[in-house]
Amino acid sequence: MGEKEIIALLLARDEKGVEELLTHFSPLMRYIIAPILPSEQDREECLFEAAMKVWEKIEQYSAERGTWKSWLTALTRNTALNYLRRSKSAADGGDISPATPSPEPTPEELLLRQERQAALKEALCHLSVNDRLIFYRKYYYRQSAAQIAAELGLTERAVEGRLYRMKKRLRDALGGENHE
Repeated sequence: MGEKEIIALLLARDEKGVEELLTHFSPLMRYIIAPILPSEQDREECLFEAAMKVWEKIEQYSAERGTWKSWLTALTRNTALNYLRRSKSAADGGDISPATPSPEPTPEELLLRQERQAALKEALCHLSVNDRLIFYRKYYYRQSAAQIAAELGLTERAVEGRLYRMKKRLRDALGGENHE
């Protein structure tokens, strides 16, 4: 069964869509989750949470805005990061004092973040395709240098060297400031 059929089942709210999603795309989803969550149990729970997010948010998918796999990997990655944050919060006690400031950014902080993201996106466009691939694997998908090296046929040292030079170029392009 192809992705179009799976999307159609999900849009029709047919539970077979979730089964087919997990049958065909769980290896990709596990690949995205693995570098973020160290525990096998957490990975499995997160996989099913991500599948439920797909079920809940399938109407938000638009082929005009990007490919199915891009949407699925972004949703899976964000689900894993949120799972990790919740796990850390629960491990820290999870109690929030009334004096604790809101974690939500202010409008000014949101605007600054958007500007920094736009500047970073522009700077990334000036990197070679291979360097962008390494950058995204390391900082977006949180893969280790060893994993990147193994999958791209490079040495770990070569990957680390390229990352070092990329960070230096990006820092220079972004004005030497500490950008997120």
